[in-house]
Amino acid sequence: MATAPAAEEAAPKGGGSKKLIIILAAVLVLVLGGGGAAFMLLKKKPAEDGEDGEHAAEEHAPKAKAKPKSDHPPTFVPLDPFTVNLADKDVDRFAQIGITLEVEDPKFAEQIKAYMPAIRSNVLMVLAHKTAVELLTREGKEKLARDIMRESVRPMGIELEDEDEEPPADAPKKKKKKKKAAVESPITQVLFSNFIVQ
Repeated sequence: MATAPAAEEAAPKGGGSKKLIIILAAVLVLVLGGGGAAFMLLKKKPAEDGEDGEHAAEEHAPKAKAKPKSDHPPTFVPLDPFTVNLADKDVDRFAQIGITLEVEDPKFAEQIKAYMPAIRSNVLMVLAHKTAVELLTREGKEKLARDIMRESVRPMGIELEDEDEEPPADAPKKKKKKKKAAVESPITQVLFSNFIVQ
């Protein structure tokens, strides 16, 4: 009879270690399953960007004209900050604006620096004809950027068309001229580093 109680005591000990093994195995399965799922999700993203992603990228691509990426980073030409009185008639208002020109060709950046006094003069003339109301809207800032781009290349003999300019309604209609080939600006973007209107 002494052997029966010893067998009963051995059974619970064995059952406890079996439970421990089962729990450890379950935890191991969960960890491996979670790691495998994470691996599959991470592996799936680059595949979407690759072959399968080409079609997805085409579907989600913006309708705007995409510029091809060049091999070298763009060059930035910062202009000294401008402080100018605005064209508001009722109140004396002024603007302090920091401008940086983005160009792709470093050689053109050097050319811009050579023409800097004329460029600054043209930009000041553009700013002096703006009112605070025009400059405070997003559309006004975008138009200002286009005007600055046009005036920044003018001293170098590059004439860009004014997209916003419409002929007056009472002006006589002229015969349609042959469209000039569109001149592409060497300045890719006008960036504002600070923009204060008071």
